[in-house]
Parts: sequence; C-alpha cells; structure tokens
Amino acid sequence: MYDELTEVDIKKMKEEIDYRVRELRPKLIEDVQTARAFGDLSENFEYKCAKQEKNRNDSRIRYLQRMVSTAKVISTDSGEDTVGLFDKVVAFHEKLGREMTLRIVTTLRSDAGKGLISKESPVGKAILGRKAGDRVHVKVSDDVQYDMVIRSIEKGEDDESLEIRKY
Repeated sequence: MYDELTEVDIKKMKEEIDYRVRELRPKLIEDVQTARAFGDLSENFEYKCAKQEKNRNDSRIRYLQRMVSTAKVISTDSGEDTVGLFDKVVAFHEKLGREMTLRIVTTLRSDAGKGLISKESPVGKAILGRKAGDRVHVKVSDDVQYDMVIRSIEKGEDDESLEIRKY
C-alpha cells in the first residue's frame, strides 16, 4: 500500500525526520541518561517519562521514513475549471442549508476543523474533478448521505504553508 503525496509533502517529512534525528533524538537520549542517574528505576517517574518521549520520537521517525519510502508522488495539476488538489471550493450543503468553504488537500495535511478536506474523504472524492455548478452526491455510509452544489472554485497551489499532521 502506498500513500499519494506531493513533492512538498515529502520535503516536509524529510525535514521533520532530519530535525528529529539530528536535534531532538540526542536531547532525548541525554534526558533519559540524566533521569536514570536519579536512582531507583522502579520508582523513577522522570526516567519513565523521558524513555516514553524518546520512544515516541523514534516511532515518529520510523513512521515518516516508511511514508517517504512507500509514497507515490502525485501531480497537483488540474483543469482550469475543475476542482483539483489545493483548490478552495465553496459548496452549498443542501441538507444543512448553508455554504461551506473547503480546500482539497492530501491526507497528510487534512484538518476538517480548518476546512482542509482530504482528497480521499467522501467529500473530497465527490468533488475532485468536478466543475462549478455541478451537484454532487456525498456518501459517508449507507445511513449518511447528502448532496452538495459546487458554487465556485478558486485555483490553489501546493505551498509550504500547510503543515503535515503531527500524530
């Protein structure tokens, strides 16, 4: 299985790996050694916390390395009048009776609370490649389905302003 990521996603992950390996890991190892010197490890809460933080960092490094090594690089190009990656879309949610502004992004940078919708989510799949004026059907599950009308599309580009998810 591979993840569809952009060049910017991969660059951001490599930068995070570099930071975690070169700067954060040595500091965390030092914290573990310092806490170990406090004495009895069975009752040493500082040691347990330092070890846990070091392990969490190592786990994140492995996760990012796996993502980079298995990623499929995708293009952000789309038609002039169709919804593509990083485009801002104003859509009317018919069931709720209100407009929503969404931005279609890769899964690694999605944050629904900020209107950053993954291209692999039900909404992302429904509107990707569609045009302004199109009515789309979004199927979340057999019980949850609704229609949206794409009102406008503002072309966007993949920039480094969108952070990758931390955990």
